[in-house]
Amino acid sequence: MPSRIEDYALIGDCEAAALVGRNGSLDWLCWPRFDSDACFAALLGTDEHGHWQIAPRDGIASITRRYRPNTLILETRFECGDGAVTLVDFMPIQGTRSSVARLVIGEHGRVTMSTRLVLRFGYGSIVPWVTRLDDGTLRAVAGPDMAVLRTPVQLTGQNLTTVGEFTVVAGQTVPFVLTYAPSHLPPPEPLDPRAALAATEHFWTAWSKKCLPPGHCSDPVLRSLITLKALTYWPTGGIVAAPTTSLPECLGGVRNWDYRFCWLRDATLTLIALMDAGYYDEASSWREWLLRAVAGSPEQVQIMYGIAGERRLTEMVLPWLPGHEGSAPVRVGNAAHNQLQLDTFGEVMDALHHARCKGLAASDSGWAQQQAFLSHLERIWIEPDEGIWETRGGPEHFTYSKVMAWVAFDRAIKSAEQFGLEGPLDRWRELAAAIHADVCRRGFDPQLGSFVQSYGSKHLDASLLLLPVVGFLPPDDARVRGTLHAIERRLLVDGFVMRYDTAATDDGLPPGEGAFLACSFWLVDAYIAQERWQDARRMFDRLLALRNDVGLLSEEYDPRTGRLVGNFPQAFTHLALVNSAFNLTHLEAPEEHRARPAAEEATAPAAAGE
Repeated sequence: MPSRIEDYALIGDCEAAALVGRNGSLDWLCWPRFDSDACFAALLGTDEHGHWQIAPRDGIASITRRYRPNTLILETRFECGDGAVTLVDFMPIQGTRSSVARLVIGEHGRVTMSTRLVLRFGYGSIVPWVTRLDDGTLRAVAGPDMAVLRTPVQLTGQNLTTVGEFTVVAGQTVPFVLTYAPSHLPPPEPLDPRAALAATEHFWTAWSKKCLPPGHCSDPVLRSLITLKALTYWPTGGIVAAPTTSLPECLGGVRNWDYRFCWLRDATLTLIALMDAGYYDEASSWREWLLRAVAGSPEQVQIMYGIAGERRLTEMVLPWLPGHEGSAPVRVGNAAHNQLQLDTFGEVMDALHHARCKGLAASDSGWAQQQAFLSHLERIWIEPDEGIWETRGGPEHFTYSKVMAWVAFDRAIKSAEQFGLEGPLDRWRELAAAIHADVCRRGFDPQLGSFVQSYGSKHLDASLLLLPVVGFLPPDDARVRGTLHAIERRLLVDGFVMRYDTAATDDGLPPGEGAFLACSFWLVDAYIAQERWQDARRMFDRLLALRNDVGLLSEEYDPRTGRLVGNFPQAFTHLALVNSAFNLTHLEAPEEHRARPAAEEATAPAAAGE
């Protein structure tokens, strides 16, 4: 099996997702929803926990792969001594049952292939009961879950594994189709794999034609947008942060989290990226998901939800899985969903304001709900929270959290003024001014000449790069420039931006992680805002070079080992890529793209002692 995260490619049908390795091994598959227990888990453990490899039986001279242009159809070409074959992997867009289709196509010569299916449910812990139906279909059942495999290849059982060998000659296509269904239903109807391939290619190419990417980096932007589409659960519009769980932020470490959920923090980046690229239907669906998710009592708002808005995301450890490259524990669920993170209030209000500005919502849509949202924030913004990085060492007064509380009221004021909405504008202006003054007084360290991670600390935080982007202060403010320079000195490691100093900041976990890639894209945006165009282009190009051979990025990058780390592919990273690409193209700077400062203090020079 592949041993590196960057060896994988994503396939999906906007309901389920799978990762396919460079060697033809499918090692992570979740049906029919990203939070389902019905999945392979070999990527996180070892062979016995589930995988499905189709590859030449004998030696391989070379392997090349690509996505078919403007699609999520993966082609892996194996060149062997006796010939060559192409393995085509895709998930048909059906809207009924999720399937994985694998077609082995002979290119030239004669190649003997082998297939080995280790099917396990329950994150690799449950061995299903496999039977053969009258038509030759293999059916695997375990509790509520069922998978059926159809292929003309003769398969046999061997040590709780399904194996087979077959020969492919030039011009021949050998299909395999694995389909999921609830076990109480009859087996799903057979799928015509060739017709499904044509329909799937038509779907993705038609979708890609709608894209309006910036000219200088069209291919990376479109690939990122296709990835984001694949991470979208089309029935609800929710977009998961990643299709995987517990891929380590540090190889061999314990910073392993489940990212198969929808974060409110992604709201604004997602809307801006989709709308800039011309995908208003997807943006509207995401906005509707957002409104449904936060509906109810403002006191019960969470930082993340399931793809349908589920709230109970209980975290647990799976002790039977050793973790990717020995990185344990493997977790499902995420305990951070119960944390207080004030920045999410600002992200939600910012996203809904952008939706109004782009005509995605009627001027009064959800306004009463948002006013209740702000009333709750008025009571709690002075409290400490766990912050944007979801630290587990106890709450603090994080500077960025307070900034985003300011953003929430700032966007409410803008929405009311621009769209004639009713609200206590004078009170909101007072609150915005009070929060702004509080941040400038307590979140800025005159000795460092920089804003700091939390009130009274000496630590830096990459989220502070976003202060001018969200409109809190202009890019040419001395405090913003000082913060950028301080981050360049202390958080720029081997040319990439760390989130914060994990060794100096006590978050209850051992130190050590890769560079969070979105933070380096934020540095690109900061350079653009300060008209450091060469620095912005240089950093952007370095980040593009980190993509794997099929254009995908994970959550983080380890400069010491040259490895992608963290969950993969990561929506937040690809969102940041798209937005930085558009910022490089737009005539306006990033802070004008997202929001201009609303308060007069935002454009004032730094006062003595601030």
